[in-house]
Amino acid sequence: MSLPKLHIAVLMGGWSSERPVSLMSGEGVAKALESRGHKVTRIDMGRDVALKLTEAAPDVVFNALHGSPGEDGTVQGMMDLMGLTYTHSGLATSVIAIDKELTKQALVSYGIPMPGGRIVETSEIYQADPLARPYVLKPVNEGSSVGVAIVTDEGNYGDPVSPSAEGPWQHFGRLLAEPFIRGKELTTAVLGGKALLVTELKPKSGFYDFDAKYTDGMTDHICPAEIPDEITRACKDIALRAHQLLGCRGATRSDFRWDDERGLDGLYLLEINTQPGMTPLSLVPEQAKHMGMSYEDLVEAMVSEALEFAEAQKVKA
Repeated sequence: MSLPKLHIAVLMGGWSSERPVSLMSGEGVAKALESRGHKVTRIDMGRDVALKLTEAAPDVVFNALHGSPGEDGTVQGMMDLMGLTYTHSGLATSVIAIDKELTKQALVSYGIPMPGGRIVETSEIYQADPLARPYVLKPVNEGSSVGVAIVTDEGNYGDPVSPSAEGPWQHFGRLLAEPFIRGKELTTAVLGGKALLVTELKPKSGFYDFDAKYTDGMTDHICPAEIPDEITRACKDIALRAHQLLGCRGATRSDFRWDDERGLDGLYLLEINTQPGMTPLSLVPEQAKHMGMSYEDLVEAMVSEALEFAEAQKVKA
């Protein structure tokens, strides 16, 4: 649908660990919308967010929040109650996708390959390793590689893990333990019901953690990834199927690990991000650009999809 000039509230900031990234995403989106002639109200989310949205009375809300409570269904439920049209996925999808264990329960039975592992109480890991080393420990419901640790025989976390060592166990009461998958870090964006490209991420040191994602120069992006065609097709197929199975809307980004010594059997979906970053270093805008779509076009496409979904819901009602 062609996009008329609209009043769009850009919801950003909040109080999650990903606040700085959300502010960058939101400002980029706001400037892109203004460049296309839309009226933009920037809202740095606080506890009075419902009042601010009521006062703004926008035609549509661009949800540029990352992490809780903007990505976990809380804000989506509030906007549903307020009757607002908003970008990205809705309440139920957001609740599932932010939780790595719920995501596995929803997808693995449909043949989506994901790593094994289990939820552990943080106190457990101080007694014994939950899995054979090397393994990964990560928060159950955080994004952007926040608080991820790789526990190896050669690591400095102790054996068993020491409570005094810096890691996610110092910040979260429950963690997801997964086997470490050697090989390549891959990611695929989905937009408008279509998988875009596959990007390989090559951190210059360590692994693709929060700093590597959002610090310029710390990670090389190989886009499109220089991988076999069958792996490219598999990444795109899995990303699109996961997007559809979870009922996602707007843009999503699916992250993979691929053990290149095992071929297709070595490809695993790690998680699906329902509100991927829109910063200058973010992967969805980068893939869209390689597909010939400008940042401004990308932002407007996401707004357009939100409006189309809202219209479809009115017809159903």
